[in-house]
Amino acid sequence: MEEEHSKRGVKTKLLGFVLIVLGVLDSLLTLRGGIPAYEFLLLIFAGICIFAIGAIRGTQQPSSNANQAQEVL
Repeated sequence: MEEEHSKRGVKTKLLGFVLIVLGVLDSLLTLRGGIPAYEFLLLIFAGICIFAIGAIRGTQQPSSNANQAQEVL
């Protein structure tokens, strides 16, 4: 049987990446204005956590119940 390419966690990783980029851009812009950018560190940290969750979901194998349901269909 062919092994299907798993797309699990792709949307989650993309959301995490977008949060990281927004946090970095916001912090760079506020630092350029001379204001400390501590509140954007939370946005960067949240993006890293969400990206890690998506990476973990992408490496996990589908459960055996889902495989059995696909075989029935």
